[in-house]
Amino acid sequence: MSLIEVGPGQVELVLRGQGVLAASVRLFDWSRTDEYETAFAVEAVADGVRARLDNVTVTVWDDMSEFFDGLARDFRGWDGERVWINNHLVLTATFGSGGHVHLCWTLQSDFFPGGWKSTVTTVIEAGEGMTAVAADVREFLSQG
Repeated sequence: MSLIEVGPGQVELVLRGQGVLAASVRLFDWSRTDEYETAFAVEAVADGVRARLDNVTVTVWDDMSEFFDGLARDFRGWDGERVWINNHLVLTATFGSGGHVHLCWTLQSDFFPGGWKSTVTTVIEAGEGMTAVAADVREFLSQG
């Protein structure tokens, strides 16, 4: 994972799993709609498939940062799935063997049936790795 400065005060976030052919997710084109909403684009790449959403809107009430902070706090693991849902983006986290978090990113063109859907999974080390991801997500969402 890494924050990349793309302009004055503007960053994008790239999360990449382990290995040469690992899936990656990029959050970019951040903008603040108003004091309660942030919008950005998401691109997911895995196995030669590329999916992109140009406008994901996150509000202060569906706090994506808090979801990642919770994953980082529970570095010893948890049972079942943890899910964060937005109309076009669904994040599902499971704790796997070896102390890794399997984070499934589902991009969907529409909340209702009939649109396209693509899911990629990034695998992140539960301790320092997830702590760094949580900090980077918070910084990405709070820029500007």
